Amino acid sequence: MVIEIVVPELGESITEGTVAAWLKQVGDLVAVDEPVLELETDKATVEICAPKAGVLTEIVVGAGEDVEVGALLGRIGEAGEAMASAPAAASKAPSAKTPAARPAPKPAISQLDPARLSRSGPGGTVTRDDLLEFAGITGGDLSRHGPAVRKLVADHGLDPSEIPASGRDGRITKADVQNFVMRREEPPTRSPQPETEVEVETAPAPQEERVRMSRMRRTIAGRLKEAQNTAAILTTFNEVDMGPVRELRKRHREEFETKHGVRLGYTSFFAKACVAGLKQIPAVNAEIDGDTIVYKHHYDISMAVSTPNGLVVPVIRDCDGKSFAEIEASLADLAQRARDGSLGVEEMQGGTFSITNGGVFGSLLSTPILNRPQSAILGLHKIEDRPVAREGAVVIRPMMYLALSYDHRLVDGREAVTFLIQVKEAIESPARLLLEL
Repeated sequence: MVIEIVVPELGESITEGTVAAWLKQVGDLVAVDEPVLELETDKATVEICAPKAGVLTEIVVGAGEDVEVGALLGRIGEAGEAMASAPAAASKAPSAKTPAARPAPKPAISQLDPARLSRSGPGGTVTRDDLLEFAGITGGDLSRHGPAVRKLVADHGLDPSEIPASGRDGRITKADVQNFVMRREEPPTRSPQPETEVEVETAPAPQEERVRMSRMRRTIAGRLKEAQNTAAILTTFNEVDMGPVRELRKRHREEFETKHGVRLGYTSFFAKACVAGLKQIPAVNAEIDGDTIVYKHHYDISMAVSTPNGLVVPVIRDCDGKSFAEIEASLADLAQRARDGSLGVEEMQGGTFSITNGGVFGSLLSTPILNRPQSAILGLHKIEDRPVAREGAVVIRPMMYLALSYDHRLVDGREAVTFLIQVKEAIESPARLLLEL
């Protein structure tokens, strides 16, 4: 029975994506729920998994092509269905030029009797171990090795116990398998021929390169431009003395990490300070929908995270009800999965206010662009020792510039400045956060 691989529902407002890469090729074995391709959407790269075990029999849409939700991507057939089209290599007579006999490789998966296929998974489904057993690959422990290694071992009918391992903890790497195959198939050694010097002209390096923008990058560009064209963006600035928070972190950091198992950073302090400011100035937590203002009574903070594919903004939900440790743990988890490309689309939707920290890259000052449809975003920057006046004396303090960009159609200057001062006072007096002042 042939099963079709189609583009699933990808989340609210997402109607299409781009095939980033096929992880399997035609003829490859796949296990149920094993990733077969990567699909790039406006907000994340998602893996499309096999709905059943079998053999990938057809790829309908190639890498780089755009597809809509519900579109056909490829087809999966039963493992035995590949037998009809497989070359009958075993029936060919050996050539007279065949080198000295060596142990015959294990038969290809497509040449084996499908009746031997075990089904040890839940509900009688086929697992990868079943497929490897089906191919006669039983030597060694393949479960310790990566998917690329298992695929190469299966494709070449190898016994993993015969492959020298160079990876960590005795694991076989992809290069180990490739070198093993090359050594097994390389022709007999010939006597070396005298080398002659040949002048090779090196082509000049290209002066420019054209690379198609990824779907995520195109979406980021479009939405940032939309924000500029739609909202009346204005930015107001202030500076904050980070000394009190720095001293608090220094005093309690080790105990905090020991108890909660997560690093105490600055993010949780600013998230809590922003929640306090949003409660005081509701317009900063609102958005415009047509000719209607939508006031939000929940505080879901979007945190900008830089990834190799572009900037993403996952959301920490209900920051008003989370502890410092819960906020730090949520951010660490979201940031790691954002860089791994494993964030779900729903985890980047529904934020009410954004925080971006250019200070981690050394930025001293910037004017953030709104994360539409939100009406405000707070920009954090580099902490730098600067001379400031305190009680008639000049002292050196760890200072940070704060920048609040806001939609002036909804938020007035008085409200924006009041919000920013609320954040400043909370950071300079962290006890205010604990006392909810």
